[in-house]
Amino acid sequence: MSVALRSWTANEGPKHLIMMVWVAVNAYLFWSTFMLYFSGAQYYYLHKMLGLGLCISRASASVLNFNCSLVLLPMCRSLLTFLRGSQRVTGRRVRRLLDKSKAFHVVCGVTICVFSVVHVIAHLVNMVSFSVGYTEEFPALNVAQYRGQDPRILIISTVPGVTGVLLVLVLFLMFTASSYCIRVSSYEIFWYTHNLFIMFYIILMVHVAGGALKYQSNVETHPPGCAHNNLTSWTNHRAAGEKGAEFSGGPQKVCQEQARFQPHFPQTWLWVSAPLCLYCAERLYRFIRSSAAPVTIVSAISHPCDVVELRMLKRGFKPRPGQYILLNCPSVSSFENHPFTLTTCPTGKNETFGIHLRVLGDWTSRFSQLLLQQSNSSEILPMMQQRRYPTVHVDGPFGSPSEDVFNYEVSLCVAGGIGVTPFACVLQALFDDWRRYKLRRLYFIWVCKDLQSFYWFADLLCGLHERLWRDNRPDYLNVQLYLSNTQGLQSISEERYRFLSSRLRIGRPKWKLLFQEIGRANQLKRVGVFCCGPKGISKTLHTLCNSNPHSGTAFEYNKESFS
Repeated sequence: MSVALRSWTANEGPKHLIMMVWVAVNAYLFWSTFMLYFSGAQYYYLHKMLGLGLCISRASASVLNFNCSLVLLPMCRSLLTFLRGSQRVTGRRVRRLLDKSKAFHVVCGVTICVFSVVHVIAHLVNMVSFSVGYTEEFPALNVAQYRGQDPRILIISTVPGVTGVLLVLVLFLMFTASSYCIRVSSYEIFWYTHNLFIMFYIILMVHVAGGALKYQSNVETHPPGCAHNNLTSWTNHRAAGEKGAEFSGGPQKVCQEQARFQPHFPQTWLWVSAPLCLYCAERLYRFIRSSAAPVTIVSAISHPCDVVELRMLKRGFKPRPGQYILLNCPSVSSFENHPFTLTTCPTGKNETFGIHLRVLGDWTSRFSQLLLQQSNSSEILPMMQQRRYPTVHVDGPFGSPSEDVFNYEVSLCVAGGIGVTPFACVLQALFDDWRRYKLRRLYFIWVCKDLQSFYWFADLLCGLHERLWRDNRPDYLNVQLYLSNTQGLQSISEERYRFLSSRLRIGRPKWKLLFQEIGRANQLKRVGVFCCGPKGISKTLHTLCNSNPHSGTAFEYNKESFS
């Protein structure tokens, strides 16, 4: 149990600690703001008019300000990549926290949606209260023009009301289009609607400048509840039990002057300005870097199972194994950028880099047609005979969890189908020079539905195996291939792929037994577990990493996820 606790602490401890701090800050902001508007002297008359609607609307606004500033930071890809690659700045635990940036972005986004609903409901109640509680004694407090005015008119005739409706509409589009089913079925819809965040922040800045809610600016000379010498009608109303009397609560002394009210300076600017400027500067830097010069496409190779390998060349492009890029093809879409893991990185001998993309969806279908439309050949063409390819811009490279494969003495890489791409670059780096890394043993598990998928990197796997045998390190690489489609007997028959044929198994991996085997072979060590594949495999591995107590081996789980 102590080993399982150690694994759980390594995998979940820092993440849960950050979440506890985040929840505590949100709770503090909500409660402190609620109490300020509930009992603050400067809000005495406004609270008498609006009641709890005022407190809840302002408390939820504080939470929204906090999360609207945080939600941008996890999307600063270049900044996170710099921090990830700076070994002196970040340790392994901090890097693994940075890998959770996408999850934190989602959490902040959901929080914004939830508290936006609370904020909207509270303000709808406030609009009714403004209409019902209209007061002639303090005209500056009124939003309504007269008592009993239709609250719907107040919504469509005020700046906060109109901008609030627009914000709700934009947020609804962004939230619904971010659902998993839409992202999988039509990534383009998700991409375009998510970029409405620019409009969201512009409208938000106008929304907070509306000045509908006001505070009392002369509390010292007009303490809340006091009566001014000239306000005889107000005291008479109180005696008669009318609405205006609720403001005073019984005059305790005579005021020096009548209450004065003024709108707040917008607080949202203070919260959002710095993160927004940082994000915009980062996006501008990335735009200049990616559009400065398009990449040179060296070759496009068609592989089995609708996979296209793209080899490119770009001056000054120096990625690390495990990183990913964003690809933009103006001939397909001027604005869409799609993430792809690098399967080949530039080396001293070869300056090209490459990706493998699965033709799945409208964008990849159109892009692959442009790449392969003039030839069905799967051979690499010489540079002099190179055909004309579409213009392609590359943004990146960006960091990912797979970079840390080399930072463990023992690593377990689990891939499902096309999820093998992050590890292909790792295998290529080991093939070039495995001695330069800390890694001393690599377990590579690849699960596919189609036998032909294994041919994507068959030459690389066999080449690395032969290289390690020549270097007298046959135990360095442990390869296991699983064909999940059990219908019919299938095998890799080519003689040159005999190594892969001997490692091929029909069915699915028995994960628990596999972890027990790795634990016994690597006692008292930390094993880095890296996964890129379906959610079912990911969930199983995550559970086993947190609960496995065998042989004193601690398993640290890392999930590949593009931000």
